[in-house]
Amino acid sequence: MSNYPEIIKNYALDNENVVVFTAENRAVVKELPSVLEDRFIDVGITEQNMIAMAAGMALRGRIPICHALTNFLLFRAYEFIRNDAGIPHLPIKLSGWIPGFLSDANGPTHQSLEDVGIMSLIPGIQIFCPSDNDDMCLMLETIWNSPHPTYLRVNPRPAVIAHKKVFEIGKAEVLTSGKDLTILVYGFLLEEALKAKEILEKSGLSIGLVNMRSLKPIDEECILNLAGNTGKIITIEDHFITGGLYAKVCEILARNQKICPIHSISMNERWFKPGLLSEVLEFEGFTGAKLAERIMKTF
Repeated sequence: MSNYPEIIKNYALDNENVVVFTAENRAVVKELPSVLEDRFIDVGITEQNMIAMAAGMALRGRIPICHALTNFLLFRAYEFIRNDAGIPHLPIKLSGWIPGFLSDANGPTHQSLEDVGIMSLIPGIQIFCPSDNDDMCLMLETIWNSPHPTYLRVNPRPAVIAHKKVFEIGKAEVLTSGKDLTILVYGFLLEEALKAKEILEKSGLSIGLVNMRSLKPIDEECILNLAGNTGKIITIEDHFITGGLYAKVCEILARNQKICPIHSISMNERWFKPGLLSEVLEFEGFTGAKLAERIMKTF
């Protein structure tokens, strides 16, 4: 499978309207300056300027793809994303690095556990959270070709499953169906959800698993079908309980007057304790074993 640097390079070479921006986050696009020349722009640590410049480019028919660490890209430049990308609905593409628990060694100032929530508040923006590198590479050109502003939670981690070779905006990837409960998850936590599923199935439970790779637009049809065909829904996410997947599922069920027990495994009103990723997952209760234990307590 390809990787992000290879795909963005080929995409930019095939499309002269692509302009790649970075705010001192060159690691994944380090080959592009010599390849794209004046279509590669490093603005330094000025994320607000990057979004404003990207908006100017988009108004002139360009496709700007912007890179920075997620907490800097979104939080420092939120007003600019809202006003310069959201309100005029410009096709600015935001690639956020080390989102959620992937910012494992960093403290609260460098964590982004509210990114999905705050970006969801901007009308018309699309949000994508791939489960691994393969999942991400399947969607890149589709979301870059979208006429909408987009936010991507970049995830270069190795795949642990073989994904279906088709990605469609607004569609979930249903991996298995389950009568007793269904786990909805996005991002790299799919790996831990798979482990939890295996543990729970040893207890005789029928477990469904869905990769919610597209969070806005979200697959409402999938969620509504689950309401009548599974015992309960469990949402798992490295995000605050407010504004994330759990909130979206609850809103969909309430809006459609559907009833289904739903439980959230997320961060509840606090940031995570920094450490190695394995330590973060263990301490915060997001390893496969800990997830299985937490899910069993919902019965």
